[in-house]
Amino acid sequence: MIKLDELVAQFASFVWGLPLIILLIGGGFYLLVISKFLPFRYLGHAFQVLRGKYDNPDDPGEISHFQALSTALAATIGMGNIAGVAVAIAIGGPGAIFWMWVSAIIGMATKFFTNSLAVMYRGKDSEGKIQGGPMYFIMEGLGKKWKSLAVFFSVAGLVGALPVFNVNQLTQAINYILLTPNGIEVDFTSNLIIGFVLVGITSIVIFGGLKRISKTVSRLVPGMVALYFFSVLIILFMHADLVPYYFGLIFKEAFTAEYFLGDSFLGGALGGLIILGIRRGAFSNEAGIGTAPMAHGAAKTNEPIREGLVAMLGPAIDTLVVCTLTALAILVTGVWKTAAVDGVSLSGVSLTAAAFDEAIPVYGHYLLLLCITIFSISSLFSYSYYGTKCLSFLIGADKKHYYNYFYVLSILMGATTTLSLMINLIDGFFALMAIPTMISTLILAPKVLKEAKKYFGRMKVLKSEKVS
Repeated sequence: MIKLDELVAQFASFVWGLPLIILLIGGGFYLLVISKFLPFRYLGHAFQVLRGKYDNPDDPGEISHFQALSTALAATIGMGNIAGVAVAIAIGGPGAIFWMWVSAIIGMATKFFTNSLAVMYRGKDSEGKIQGGPMYFIMEGLGKKWKSLAVFFSVAGLVGALPVFNVNQLTQAINYILLTPNGIEVDFTSNLIIGFVLVGITSIVIFGGLKRISKTVSRLVPGMVALYFFSVLIILFMHADLVPYYFGLIFKEAFTAEYFLGDSFLGGALGGLIILGIRRGAFSNEAGIGTAPMAHGAAKTNEPIREGLVAMLGPAIDTLVVCTLTALAILVTGVWKTAAVDGVSLSGVSLTAAAFDEAIPVYGHYLLLLCITIFSISSLFSYSYYGTKCLSFLIGADKKHYYNYFYVLSILMGATTTLSLMINLIDGFFALMAIPTMISTLILAPKVLKEAKKYFGRMKVLKSEKVS
């Protein structure tokens, strides 16, 4: 297992090299510029679409705008915002959060383009059902000669969609918060039992298909976000005098990398810190990775730009808001410097739990456990849908259900292996998924801009007609 851990870590470091950073961040910045910062100019309209102002039940698709965003957010607002932020701070210190913010701001433009394309170029699976996602907009937008790129994305997505990191961190949370303090021995057997329980819960939902998934997560996501917000705000209120200091420290440390403990990049700690922040940001909001377009591509709409506008809210919600709150909670409580068990520094979800326990004694970590459980289980539902879409594209819609058997077995793997192995595995395959997603998006970007010009022109006419 140690050797495997090392190999997967080397693989993740290799694929997250300079070429991918240029493609993901440089490409996203290019999209932001050529759109003239469109995501920020139409935030209000995006929320109107999200609230259902323009919903039409007769439009093609399976789910509403809100359900599409909820399904996508169920996968992104999860352990990446709790454990992923803790990992970033444990390795990179406060400065890592700044680079997560950068990835989110640029990611809003990336998500606008990728998810607009998911509706513009929807394809049909082998059963004739309308589908969206990078594999389909590659085939429909670029043509069959680009099929190898679509296949590459789908193969990488089979592993990238596995829930192993979420399961690993939920298991760690249960062990740290519930089992160990109550004198219950934590070992392979206890982890395996947790895994089997999660398999049972997940199977009930995912074998019911997208509609059951979207209905379930559209109920869970708003509630879990509200509960988590309330909990973290209590912590920040209790340490209100320290919030301005640590908020400023995030900016300061982003360029000094004083607390960075990871591998250097391009010869320095600052380069390593930037890579760390971008990797954790990509895991948090998945902008440019290609997962969200598979959910948004199923939305009921004839207007691709509307879905792109809804999708771009994702990075703002999960990284700029949720991740920032988590980071400040860890920083102001001081646990990022002091928390350890048996002399070993805490990382991942255990570090966040230590922050909750410090600020809200006795009840704090149980409150976090409730949030984590909801976050993780809702993420399990969404990721299964992504994996079945990839398998459906590769071997046919009639065989896509086979992925769910592989998926639930991976839950057992996630529950019984190390954090580093799981996070590097998913990081690596996310990077592979980003390559075809970003290449195809950059090529098709002019067509999105052309469609956006037409759409906002129609909206302007519609608004003037209502005024008159």
